[in-house]
Amino acid sequence: MNNNYYAVLMAGGVGSRFWPVSTLENPKQFHDMLGAGKTLIQKTFDRLNRFIPTENILILTNERYNDLVLEQLPQVTQEQVVLEPAMRNTAPCILYASLKIQKMNPNAVMIVAPSDHWIEDEQAFEDNVKACFDKCEKEEVLCTLGIQPSFPNTGFGYIEFEKGSDANLKKVSQFREKPDYETAKEFLAQGNFLWNAGIFMWSVKTIVNAFKAYQPEQYDLFQTGISCYNTSEETAFIAENYPKAKDISIDYAILENSQAIFTLPATFDWNDLGTWGALYDKLDKDEAKNAVVNSKTLLQDAKGNMIRSPKGKIVVVDGLEDYIIVDKEKVLLIFPKSKQQDIKLVLNKVKDKFGDEYA
Repeated sequence: MNNNYYAVLMAGGVGSRFWPVSTLENPKQFHDMLGAGKTLIQKTFDRLNRFIPTENILILTNERYNDLVLEQLPQVTQEQVVLEPAMRNTAPCILYASLKIQKMNPNAVMIVAPSDHWIEDEQAFEDNVKACFDKCEKEEVLCTLGIQPSFPNTGFGYIEFEKGSDANLKKVSQFREKPDYETAKEFLAQGNFLWNAGIFMWSVKTIVNAFKAYQPEQYDLFQTGISCYNTSEETAFIAENYPKAKDISIDYAILENSQAIFTLPATFDWNDLGTWGALYDKLDKDEAKNAVVNSKTLLQDAKGNMIRSPKGKIVVVDGLEDYIIVDKEKVLLIFPKSKQQDIKLVLNKVKDKFGDEYA
């Protein structure tokens, strides 16, 4: 393995659209959502660990998930778990992790990747990341993996790249916000738009210089702790200073400012597993298009349902079509797939009526 290869695994999200399985105390990345025998964070770690040394993979997460990370990834040390004492979006935590890595190895190239996505062809993923790493080692550029759109999705941001180049890596023109349906159709018709999967690669030198140029206050704040990073003094420095960081995403902080961004159209299938419906799309189905995780089922006149329960529980469904049926300890959710985006709103109503213990 290349000892200059590093990874930062983003594992701090809550995944509220996967309620009631995903909760504030135990979010979706720590669950076996696919019924595959491994949690999403375990599968993501293994995928990166194919070509990145174990000790070079950092897990960026909230303090409340420290024990979950160590329990599910016993091969990592406490020093590899980078804890955020406050929620400040993606830019501050990426800068913090980048400075830590730069201090370990100034020649490092790194990938920043979500911990809860579905990727099937792991060899293609490895090849794509290495192609970006090669460019990042030779040039001062920022790279991202873009996903070929399969339909005009309004739930993702898009990457617009320059037309006319035969190179595998395309120069990015601009990042586009989540569009409405008609705009998304126009993007697909133009042919030079990709979904933004939030998978980034760069050298530590390049990303740190980008923060220095485009976010000087953030850079100054975190740079003052450089002597503390990777030492026993780091925790105290971060506890005092991290809450002072500006709440801003890496997209707004860096990517929308840089003129040296390239995207590689991914050659692997990808799903962000952002909703129960997205999970349904990736699961095996029976003849009536029902997808079942863990349950023993007796189904009659039931079509197109997403069914999940504790392992071995018997679930009987009669006369339901295109529903999400999720049973978890204190909560049973029976909800139309067509309204899956509203689960987040339902969760807030449940909290208001019954208390945070159900969230």
